[in-house]
Amino acid sequence: MIATITSKGQVTLPKAIRDKLHLNAGDRLDFFIRDDGHIEAVPKKSPMKELKAMIPPPKTNVTIEDMKKAVAEGYLSSNSNHSD
Repeated sequence: MIATITSKGQVTLPKAIRDKLHLNAGDRLDFFIRDDGHIEAVPKKSPMKELKAMIPPPKTNVTIEDMKKAVAEGYLSSNSNHSD
């Protein structure tokens, strides 16, 4: 596969490469120049992005009040299990 460098030094990765590496707009690549002159590009996916892809979106919206209530309930239940 061949790609052309633009006057701004940009290269568009061929679609086959983007598909194979599951790359999307905004993804980052880490580049290395090997001793033999070859360039290696390694996808640099953030752990949060990988986690986001694993978790389905919530079925209902959760408000800040709902979150505060859940945290408070969790705190109270965890403290009720401890005796002083």
